[in-house]
Formats: sequence, C-alpha cells, structure tokens
Amino acid sequence: MQAHRVKNLFSVIARHYDFLNTLLSLKRDKSWRHETVKVSDVKPASKVLDVCTGTGELALAYSDKIGAEGFVMGSDFCFEMLVIGDQKLQQPVGAVSNRTTNFLAADTLTLPFLDNTFDVVSVGFGIRNVADLEMGIREMTRVAAPGGRVVILEFTQPVNPIFRSLYYFYFTKILPFVGNLISRNKDDAYGYLPRSVMKFPNCDALKSVMEQYGLTDVQFYRKTFGIVAIHVGKKPDKPSSESGFTRL
Repeated sequence: MQAHRVKNLFSVIARHYDFLNTLLSLKRDKSWRHETVKVSDVKPASKVLDVCTGTGELALAYSDKIGAEGFVMGSDFCFEMLVIGDQKLQQPVGAVSNRTTNFLAADTLTLPFLDNTFDVVSVGFGIRNVADLEMGIREMTRVAAPGGRVVILEFTQPVNPIFRSLYYFYFTKILPFVGNLISRNKDDAYGYLPRSVMKFPNCDALKSVMEQYGLTDVQFYRKTFGIVAIHVGKKPDKPSSESGFTRL
C-alpha cells in the first residue's frame, strides 16, 4: 500500500487504535511490549528511539523502564496518532511522573537524526507498514549507536499447522469484522492488517534482512504460539564519527 494511503488509514482509526489493539490481541499486546523492552538490554541511562511509534505505547514502555535518567523519542509520520501519544505524557502512571519522552513527526525512511545516536532503536507493529522495508531497517541501523540494538516487534505467521488454521480464521475473518465495526471504518482498515502480515517476511527472512544491513547476533523470539516475534540485532562496535541528537 502506498505511504499516503497508510497514513490516511491510521489517521482515521487513531481514536480507536489502543482499545482495539487490546481487544483484538486478547489483552496480550501489553505483555508483548514488556517482553520487547526486556530483550532490548535497555539501561537506566539509555537513549531510545521508537519509530512508527503510533500512539506511543512501546515508547512509553521503554520510558517506564529507564525512568528519568534516560531519554525516549517516539517518531511517526501520522500526526493524529502522535496527538494521542502526547496526551498520554500528561497522564503519569505509577511512580513515573516525569518521563523524559518526546514525540516527533518523522518518516522512518528519512529519520532526522545523526548517525550513531541511540542505544536502542525499536519498532512495534510498524515496520511492515513502511513503503520500503529494507530502507527502513537501514535507517534504524544508521541511527543506532555502535554496540546498540535494533529491535523489531511484529506479527508473523504461526508455524504449527493446526494452530495456524485456527488463527488464520480469526485473523482474516473475525478480527477485520470486529475492528471495522467498532472503528466504523468503511475502508476496511482492519482488513489491511492481515493482508499486510501475510505479505511480510517470515522470521528467518526478516533476520536475513537485518543481517544484510550490518546487524550481528540477530536473534528472534516467538511469542503467543508464534503469532508475533521479537527480533533483536546488534550494531557492531566501531569508532563513531559523530553522534548526538539533531535538535528540532
């Protein structure tokens, strides 16, 4: 799907996005983000960039982990989604009352940051929506610091044939119907979800793409009977020519 159509699609469903994620994942989405943060090897003072951040749920999960000592930037090219993410920053959760977190409108294919900037560069359920998967991973790797990690949380296709048949029925029939009904979307936004997942590379293929763009020690972890996977790759240690944030 073309980039402007993807942007329009998410603009329309932004208000219902979080509720439907929780409902349609049977409340597993929070645990997936928790596991993603866990395998990222994030530290208290880490600098994190979460691309395709949407309403900022994964960015805020990182922020809750590292607290005020670190820094989290969430970027997305859909302004309507970022508005909701920004509203969440005004609602402290638990002991986290002063998150060092910001949201920025930016395209993952042309990130406005210097090379070698972030300790962790993540994406949750967004990399399959970029117009060019390889360019997106290349950009994520570029802005990761030497020794830093690129982390991808994404839907994938279950490997167990029996479970896969049951899941595909839910994923291609029930989920689009419920999602489009609740969001009152007439453009089949929630039909786009299963179609995009079916076209997305499987775990081994995505691992190969990450390695192609310089990431090493790439591992992936299947979750919830293999309907999602977390990929983690390390950017090799090497001298950094320039690092830091591009202040906008």
